[in-house]
Amino acid sequence: MSEQRLTVLKSGMSGTVVSIDGGALLIKRLDALGIRPGVHITKRSSQLLRGPVTIAVGNSQVAIGHGMAKRILLNTGHR
Repeated sequence: MSEQRLTVLKSGMSGTVVSIDGGALLIKRLDALGIRPGVHITKRSSQLLRGPVTIAVGNSQVAIGHGMAKRILLNTGHR
């Protein structure tokens, strides 16, 4: 089992959210987007120089800031 930050994944890689390192406000904001522990997400794209990260959550595609993305820890299943 391998746990990695969302920001280090390459486009097309996916994993299950293990935890979110943030306060109640960040957790609430991500929860409203469908991003919570136990949910499977796929990284679609990211921009250079700490730009937004686009991810697929269920049937939706959302963009979140780099600061939010680096606080999401995923179990990728890769070693």
